[in-house]
Amino acid sequence: MQNINNNKFEHTTIQNKSKRMKLKLKYILVAIVLFTQFSCGDWIEVEPPSGLTRQEFWQTKEDVEAILMGAYGSFSGLDNLMFIHGEARGDMVTNDINIDENIRDIMNGNIYTDNWLSNWENFYKVINYCNEIIKNAPKVQEIDKTFTDYQLKGFTSEAYFIRSLAYFYLVRLFKEVPLVTEPSETDATEFYVEKNTEEEVLEYIYNDLLEARKYLSDNYLSTAEIKGRASKEACDALLADIALWRFDYEAVISHVENIELSDKIELMPSARWFEIFYPGNSLESIFEFQFDEDQNQQNNLYGLTRQYAYNFDPSPTAIKMFAREYASEPFRGEDISIKRNGEDDYTIWKYVGLAPDGNTTRPSYIQSAANWIIYRYADVLLMKAEALSQIGRYSEASDLLNEIRDRAGLSPVELQNSPIAYEDAILEERALELAFEGKRWFDLLRMGRRNNFARKDRLVEMIIRNVPSTQKRILGSKLTNPLGWYMPIYKNELERNLNLEQNPYYNR
Repeated sequence: MQNINNNKFEHTTIQNKSKRMKLKLKYILVAIVLFTQFSCGDWIEVEPPSGLTRQEFWQTKEDVEAILMGAYGSFSGLDNLMFIHGEARGDMVTNDINIDENIRDIMNGNIYTDNWLSNWENFYKVINYCNEIIKNAPKVQEIDKTFTDYQLKGFTSEAYFIRSLAYFYLVRLFKEVPLVTEPSETDATEFYVEKNTEEEVLEYIYNDLLEARKYLSDNYLSTAEIKGRASKEACDALLADIALWRFDYEAVISHVENIELSDKIELMPSARWFEIFYPGNSLESIFEFQFDEDQNQQNNLYGLTRQYAYNFDPSPTAIKMFAREYASEPFRGEDISIKRNGEDDYTIWKYVGLAPDGNTTRPSYIQSAANWIIYRYADVLLMKAEALSQIGRYSEASDLLNEIRDRAGLSPVELQNSPIAYEDAILEERALELAFEGKRWFDLLRMGRRNNFARKDRLVEMIIRNVPSTQKRILGSKLTNPLGWYMPIYKNELERNLNLEQNPYYNR
């Protein structure tokens, strides 16, 4: 990502300024090659445009870093997809009059194979960036004698992290996806890739991350890099998340304990909680995608959540959680997570507010600069609490749950010692703490999948509680089949790749 890349070189010497300009130019040239190379439906075609060849780019360690920045930048541009897929089908948002009809359809359970949200192309663009780095960086070291083993392993480990994160999103969205680990750089590239099972993909990326963690850097130079590039703590957070999705509770605890022991991350004090979102890159942050309007890097969140956009609004469930009329949430509620504009009119505030006052919006020059947070400390502590409670370590789970509640100014809860009681309480706390951060749908799916779908009915009940009464039975019926919790494969992909098999739910 360009702002991370530029922030890294904050020295004032002419030499470093020159290096920064050269790297920026190199990134632009490489981006032209890679982005034009992958148009809709052909993410594994290979011809570079205008006679440009990869050999012209893979010459120095700066070339490798430029492509790495391209991977970060490409992924950050998917913040709208991460928000929509993480929230739209859950119970914390509702749609307004201007929302895209394809989004409205998935919120209502009317999902078809021509819905653009079922197109996985942009995630695979990110993956191909990473595959390019993993394959070609070692060759660059043979040319550039200043490219050390330490730098090589660091850059490729970042690529493994980014690729693994992209695949983790794909698995949670589609369940079964093609596992592509080679770049698309010759005509010999396999054009008809079959799907891999969910477990095959998860096992592969989990092992990648275990190896990558050894070499991720502890020496980033700026706050934007520390929070915006892959670190050991970010790797542990992703490993914990994958382990929780796989219900490997001991592994979750181990990975989160690594973060706790690192002594680099801490919960923000109550009075400074909103700093997590403005200005961002807080003490609590583990990994977030960076945006900087000065570098023409703009997120999509402001446009999706501002008052007069009429796209996404807090749902009745969210309003009952946060609005003063219903609840007392001194550090997370009305004027902080949401804003009341008038009777029955609320706005999501985290991405448009400058201050936790429900009044001061971001000025025009930073309206679209809110970072997209992938992991922060409260998130992983609640992961650990969930894992502890599922193996009967209730006292430890209670301590973590109440640590988050105490930070939010809430009294501790005393729960019955049962996995279900803790599951419900932690799910509620995650909704309060992580509202509108792209977590809710995946949290609900995890609950619905646990113990061979033992609480599927509870999942359906929670999702349909915000829809009109005339739609509850229809949507509830659609959600009874767990395969319907996942997106279909986009019709263009099926037409192009005959080896792909559609999710059976969408063959009806």
